Parts: sequence; C-alpha cells; structure tokens
Amino acid sequence: MANIELDGKTYPLSIVVGTEQEKAFDISNLRSQTGYITLDDGYGNTGSCQSKITFIDGEKGILRYRGIPIEELAEKSSFIETAYLLIYGSLPNQKQMTTFSDLLTEYQYIHEDMRYHFQGFPTGAHPMAILSAMINAASCFDDGLMHWRWGRGCQFERYAARLLSQVRTIAAFSYRKSGGLPMIYPRRSLKFTENFLHMMFSKPFEDFDMKPEVARALDLIFLLHADHEQNCSTATVRLVASSQANLFASASAGVCALWGPLHGGANQAVVEMLEEIHREGDDGSRFIAAAKDKTSGRRLMGFGHRVYRNYDPRARIIKGACDAVLAALNIDDPLLAIAKHLEEAALRDSYFVERKLYPNVDFYSGIIMRALSIPVEMFPVIFAIGRMPGWIANYREIMEDPKSRIYRPRQVYMGAPLNHYVPIEQRT
Repeated sequence: MANIELDGKTYPLSIVVGTEQEKAFDISNLRSQTGYITLDDGYGNTGSCQSKITFIDGEKGILRYRGIPIEELAEKSSFIETAYLLIYGSLPNQKQMTTFSDLLTEYQYIHEDMRYHFQGFPTGAHPMAILSAMINAASCFDDGLMHWRWGRGCQFERYAARLLSQVRTIAAFSYRKSGGLPMIYPRRSLKFTENFLHMMFSKPFEDFDMKPEVARALDLIFLLHADHEQNCSTATVRLVASSQANLFASASAGVCALWGPLHGGANQAVVEMLEEIHREGDDGSRFIAAAKDKTSGRRLMGFGHRVYRNYDPRARIIKGACDAVLAALNIDDPLLAIAKHLEEAALRDSYFVERKLYPNVDFYSGIIMRALSIPVEMFPVIFAIGRMPGWIANYREIMEDPKSRIYRPRQVYMGAPLNHYVPIEQRT
C-alpha cells in the first residue's frame, strides 16, 4: 500500500505486483476519489492493462512469450506453433496442432468477389493501405463477423484461424497488385511461410525456388515479431477491441498504427540508410564517423532499441539466419556489403559499445528481406503478418476480462477559457 497526499488529505493506493516483480500503483479510482488525473504523455509510465501474454525486461535483454524464452522458441518452434502458444496460452499437443493447422489450410482462401476490391486499387498503391482495407473488407463476407458479439456463438477459434491464415493471402495479393502482377493462389500442400513465398514470387507457370534457408529465415522473422507487449499497434488493437468491435476491424486498426515510420517502418529505414551510403560512394566508414558527431544530423538506423537497454535478444537469434540466407543465395549486393561493414564497425567501436548501440532485430530483418528481393514498401506488411498472433491474443484477453471496459483516456485541457459566440457582423 502507498499513500498520496493532496490538498491536505491522504489517499491510499494499492500496489500491484506482477509475476516478474514488476510494480505498479493502482490509480483506477484516483479521479473519483480525488478529482485528479495523472498526466503521462505517450503513456510511457502508464500500464493500460494486466496481461499474461508477453514479458520483456529491457535492462536484461529478456523476451518471453507465455513465460518461454524467445531463444528456446526460435531454436525449437515454428511461427505457427508459437502463434498457437500466444493465442491460447500453452504449447499445443499433437492433436491441437493438427486441428489448428487444418483450420489455417481451410481458411487460407479469400472470397473470390474480393478480387474486384483489389482491382479497385491503383497500381502502385501502398501494400499497407491495401492490407488494412482488405482485412476489413474480408469481414463483410461473413455474416457472423458483421453481427459480432463476443460470447454469443462468436466462434473465436474459427475467426482467429481465418484472420491469421488470410492475412498472408491478402498481403501477397497486395504486393502483386501494387506491382501490376497477376494473383497467385495458395496451395494446400504448402506450409504457412512457404505458401506466402509461393504467392509472392511464383509465376503463372513457374514455381518459386524454395530454398529451406529462405523459408526458415522468414518464418523466424514472423516468430520474433509475433508479440512485443503494449507497443503502439497492439495498444491500438486493444483500444478498438474495448469498444466490442470485431476481430478483423481491430486488426485492421493495428495495421494502420503499424504503418507509421516510427513503428513498423524501422527496418525500411535501415535499407534506406544503406542506399544513401551507397549513393555517396561510402563503404560506411564516413557514415559511422558522422553518426558519432551530434551536429551532423546522421543517425545509424537499426542500432539500439527504445525498450532494450542491452542487446536485443531477437537480434542475436536472427543474425545467424541472416548469415545463412546470404550464404545460401550467394548474393553480390553492395548494400549488403555495407551492412556487414556497419555491423562489424559498431560491434567493436567503443563509442557504440559504451552506449549499447548494438544492431537490433530491424537491422538484420531488413538485410534478410533485401536479400529475398522483398521491396521496402512490403517490410511493414511482413511485420503485420508476424504481429497478427499477438494482436489476436491481446484481443482475446481483453474480451475475456470481466472487468474490461471501453478505453477512454483523460486529458488536461489547455485551450481558451469560457468564451461566447459573436455574430459574424460584429467580428473584427
């Protein structure tokens, strides 16, 4: 218990302690008791919920899904098994895994009439705009979603599998539409990630060359991005869900939040930085020197992390996959050579080491996607596919919480005081 003193009165505040000893003051009744609210721009010190899904310790570089270290999942699991873990709270047994996989296969096709929606977008439309719109549009083809009421025969398992499966189909179609390419349909014989690569890169009479290192690397990118606590897009999904909006509408809102360059565009910024360095005829050496000069305006993208004050645990994992992909594809790309030079320099340069500006997951995922010939505008789309299990899990959590209520943040009004209407002829 803690106390707060306001206007000569003392008010008790309960202390909430998480399973990993995270501590919080419970201010749920602060306004009704005191007339005061807290002001926390950007919610950086505000816990919006109690969650059982993901734990992060940024100081120690820890990330766990449902208590399982990300290192174990990356080594032993797959994206789909990890998705089940996040959504349902435990690793599936063989029967559960088979049922889940069968549902994903069953719902991977979208309604044929949605082709007309895709045709309505101009060639060159951003894939994230198409993805968000088409997730919403997909809900219109199911009467149950259009009349969604949680707990009233909502068939969550079916809709969760449908959203998770169809998002990759919509994403692949979005990519092909943006490039003016014909649609490639999914195949029942292919696994989740392989099917996505097939729909992205196969040609009408020529299958994509499916190297196992490539499929594994992309599956790993999905897995490592599957959830990350209450980030901007996940908080958006929970906020929309709090209004009792359906699962697809809430996920569509998450896509819009993820689209922002400060969130889902981080790995895109890495490639854009590499392109800038290459245009200037630099191997990265001059850029690194400029990045250490605060007056230069140059910033090393893909290094350091807002949450992790140590090494991003996902970066250690994905570095190995990055090396495997580059070796398997035997790519001669000057941008990738610059990236390797930046990585080596930053890891041994005392300036970056002392400030713990290590390469993060965005740095390596950007390199991998560049190597796979995925265009930069598709980077946040890949992120959205990976983040979908976390969004679904958070949606389910808020819906199953009997204490959940519609999100309604307060504000401190700083505008004009009481004013009055003046007729137009009297205004100067």
